[in-house]
Amino acid sequence: MRVLLLYPLFPKSFWSFDKALELIGRKVSLPPLGLITVAAILPQTWEFRLVDRNVRFETEADWAWADLVIISGMIVQKPDMLHLICEAKRRGVLVAVGGPYVTSVPEVAQSAGADFLVLDEGEITLPMLVEALNRGETSGIFRAWGEKPDVTSTPIPRFDLLDFKVYNEMSVQFSRGCPFECEFCDIIVLYGRKPRTKTPAQLLAELQTLYDLGWRRSVFVVDDNFIGNKRNVKLMLRELGPWMAAHSYPFRLATEASVDLAQDQELLDLMLKANFTAVFLGIETPDTESLSLTKKFQNTRNSLAESVQTINRAGLTVMAGFILGFDGEKTGAGDRIIDFVEATSIPKAMFGLLQALPNTPLWKRLHQEGRLRSGSEETSGHQMTLTNFIPTRPLEELVREYANCFWELYEPSRYLSRVYRHYKEMKPAAHKVPLRMLEWIEMRAVLIICWRQGVKRNTRFQFWRQFFTILWHNPNVFVPYLSNCAAIEHFIEYRKIVRDEIEAQAAEFLAAEANLQPASVR
Repeated sequence: MRVLLLYPLFPKSFWSFDKALELIGRKVSLPPLGLITVAAILPQTWEFRLVDRNVRFETEADWAWADLVIISGMIVQKPDMLHLICEAKRRGVLVAVGGPYVTSVPEVAQSAGADFLVLDEGEITLPMLVEALNRGETSGIFRAWGEKPDVTSTPIPRFDLLDFKVYNEMSVQFSRGCPFECEFCDIIVLYGRKPRTKTPAQLLAELQTLYDLGWRRSVFVVDDNFIGNKRNVKLMLRELGPWMAAHSYPFRLATEASVDLAQDQELLDLMLKANFTAVFLGIETPDTESLSLTKKFQNTRNSLAESVQTINRAGLTVMAGFILGFDGEKTGAGDRIIDFVEATSIPKAMFGLLQALPNTPLWKRLHQEGRLRSGSEETSGHQMTLTNFIPTRPLEELVREYANCFWELYEPSRYLSRVYRHYKEMKPAAHKVPLRMLEWIEMRAVLIICWRQGVKRNTRFQFWRQFFTILWHNPNVFVPYLSNCAAIEHFIEYRKIVRDEIEAQAAEFLAAEANLQPASVR
């Protein structure tokens, strides 16, 4: 069996970092970990060819080579996913589709003509696909029906299928699931509230594979909550720290975790010893009432600002996500988020208008209340999308605050000031990471950043003052500091795109709403 693995396009987003990646000759931030895990689960006597369409498009030779096409993706990749299903059917190639989006809304891929739907987690459903193909079947739907796989049996992903030159980071996974019950989140729907972890030996084997293949840059641990099972993650970190030291710290590690990380000093220390350098936190909002209403109680038990500062000072770069549009949200929520981000000096703060994702508790509640807009199950999940439900405050107000958050926080001088304050507060790492000679393209990127921010723009005096202060007081953080400075190349363009697109969508939506009203009301 010759299998063509296709990864659909992502739209331009907060995380695409196009302009910053161009500086270092990379095309994409992260590889399709799901698809290379699929390749590892399927029979290894089969042949595999991976095409990440965010890197390059498949050719007619790729289509002609394939006996079976497998497509996987998230909700934001839906348009290109449906396009690929149609292209496969037009060529008469069998196509199997899976992943988080299709698991949530299988009807869409089925209507587009997918032959096989491989839903839920692949450790259970991919063997069902193999058995069906061995029987000569040409269609089928495979579900786990509530069963969750033991991920200690998950094989090492086929990292050898990737072109390392085009990715900025590699990715691995240690756990699935999250113990919390945030109303808007689909993770607990897809993977459950009991976090399942791999063994320490498994994760070390994956990192060893990357090491043996020559990878020496960042690795993102893609768990939705890395510390969901604190006992197991500590056991793993106690083995990972010595492995990293023995290999001279070949990777900078980052992950996503709940904010209660700040209350576990032992866990923080273990992460730092293992060379974790950054963590993404789902802050959502500084408004306690909104957090309680959406059942994000873990963010209400301690001061959010103090938690962020504790994690930052310990030695981790903090990235954070925020949401506007919670029920009962009071006017000025956007300004309160801006104030929080500035007070905590979070460099990268990502925003979104609240979306009711299919089959989440939020979606079900809004459906019962009759507040879902028509076609809400088809929400794009994109950051530049209006709420797919009727919010409790005027849409115009939400849109104005949302666009203002991006516009204010990613003004170049303001952004560079946050990056500087964030890294100036950070404690130097206890261990010494060997210096690595910059590649020519990285040296070129440094020169471009210095030219644009230190010469061409009106940030020039601020840039050099902060540049040399960091270099003098905390040289250990200089690489991530400069990397974060480089991100403004992306945000300068992205904040304008957000403002223009979200305001245009709002104007179009409000005009349509006005035309639907009776003339007497208008």
